[in-house]
Amino acid sequence: MEKILAKSFSKYVSMKFKIFQFATIILLMLVTGVFWGTWFSLSRSMEVFSAAEFIHIGQTIIGNLAIPMRIIMPSSILFMLLSLWFYPSKRSGGFYLSIIAFTFIIAALLITLLVEVPIDNQIKEWTPETVPSRWEGIRDRWEFFHALRTFISLCSFGCFSAALIFRKTAD
Repeated sequence: MEKILAKSFSKYVSMKFKIFQFATIILLMLVTGVFWGTWFSLSRSMEVFSAAEFIHIGQTIIGNLAIPMRIIMPSSILFMLLSLWFYPSKRSGGFYLSIIAFTFIIAALLITLLVEVPIDNQIKEWTPETVPSRWEGIRDRWEFFHALRTFISLCSFGCFSAALIFRKTAD
């Protein structure tokens, strides 16, 4: 009876782990996709926008992403933590790749909170008439850290995906 219970519990934990990994990869894909899409479609050409265009585009993007990203990014981190907690083999390559992925996404979160959001908060207040004379420097700083955050999140997604692909399973 004890063996049957142990096997049932093991299957239960394994199923939870798979659900957490699935949720993590979906949420991490969304976070990385937001960063990648903005970088790929907009950030690489920011220098061509006038101050008024930059303000309009920036305020629109901030309005579109601020609330969803407050949900998606913490959720991806939470599910990644749960995936780590329930990881069946803590001494495996997949576990270490997951830890590296977690480290990368935390770095992306720190860039967001410490650099990007404070700049976004400035941009939200600008108008074409009140834009600071040094706005291009602020824009360039935002662009640099956005690119860095984008590639860090891609590294997180890559490591977490590799952990899924190369995970050894007993089931």
